Amino acid sequence: MSSAVWDLQRAVHATLAADTVVLNLLGGARVYDDVPRGAAFPYVSLAAFTARDWATGTEPGTEIAFTVHAWSRGAGHKGPHLIAEAVRNALHDQALVLIDHRLVNLRHESSDTRRERDGDTYRVIARFRAVLEPTP
Repeated sequence: MSSAVWDLQRAVHATLAADTVVLNLLGGARVYDDVPRGAAFPYVSLAAFTARDWATGTEPGTEIAFTVHAWSRGAGHKGPHLIAEAVRNALHDQALVLIDHRLVNLRHESSDTRRERDGDTYRVIARFRAVLEPTP
């Protein structure tokens, strides 16, 4: 059995990498767990995954908070906002396919937009919350 976090991370990556709206906005397969050096903009990167015990008195469970970053350069806020909305639509309340766990729920919680110090790069940080139970 894999960890709940790894199971979810694989499913999030697979879901985003297969979403045609996300891929069209990125101009190709630019969904990264580990962003390669010199990656072309725009792209999406998986960021922090934090797990918490969500067990009941009788059933195991894991709550996972995670973030997805949408990066864009040179075109203002519009690009990363459109990408972040596509990411939200691909994940929020969707039934992702997991290997060793059952997804109880997956919700978008909030998003923040930032212009990076270089003045040309924009980032949207989208925060999600998922609850998983192991499959028997």
